[in-house]
Amino acid sequence: MNFIFLGPPGAGKGTLAAQVAKEYGIPHISTGDIFRAAIKNQTELGKKVKSIIDAGGLVSDDITCALVEDRLKEDDCKKGFILDGFPRTIPQAEMFEKLKGDVQVVNFEVNNDLIIARLSNRRVCKACGHNYNVKFHPPKVEGKCDECGGELYTRDDDKLESITNRLEVYRKQTEPLIDFYRKLNKLTDIDSARDSELVLVDFKKIFPAK
Repeated sequence: MNFIFLGPPGAGKGTLAAQVAKEYGIPHISTGDIFRAAIKNQTELGKKVKSIIDAGGLVSDDITCALVEDRLKEDDCKKGFILDGFPRTIPQAEMFEKLKGDVQVVNFEVNNDLIIARLSNRRVCKACGHNYNVKFHPPKVEGKCDECGGELYTRDDDKLESITNRLEVYRKQTEPLIDFYRKLNKLTDIDSARDSELVLVDFKKIFPAK
């Protein structure tokens, strides 16, 4: 089963993707992970990406799609995959349709107020990277990680000004993809304003594992 997860930052895509990946036995793939792996492995495309990023440029749609295509050829994608953060633009979506048309697109619906509450209250462990939310899922001891006792901090991109900017960029660049996939009858809306376990229950009803 092949999935694309669409939704603004803080919509819960990453949380559900991790749960679905585990239950369905398919990899959760983000473009950031693909870029980092290609750079680390020093592939030809990885070298191109590194030179572009080092120069402060944006990786082109062509190179991004080529990297995704390479990643989907790996053995762990034989049963399917979850793409998170790709495609970001209509040109990327059009390229991907030619490459891999058999996908289900899940659109995570959540309002801006809840997104801001989720992200601005998020805390991350400096040591192990575990995520908490001081409003919804706080640690047992304030400022300390339950898993390893490490110090919790607020990421720069979880500060209010950054969140507002990220949402604006998403609405402009990526939201048009919702209409693109709806016209292709590939889009399923899912209410992600609820606890992730409830979202997972709905997801499994809509897309029963094969």
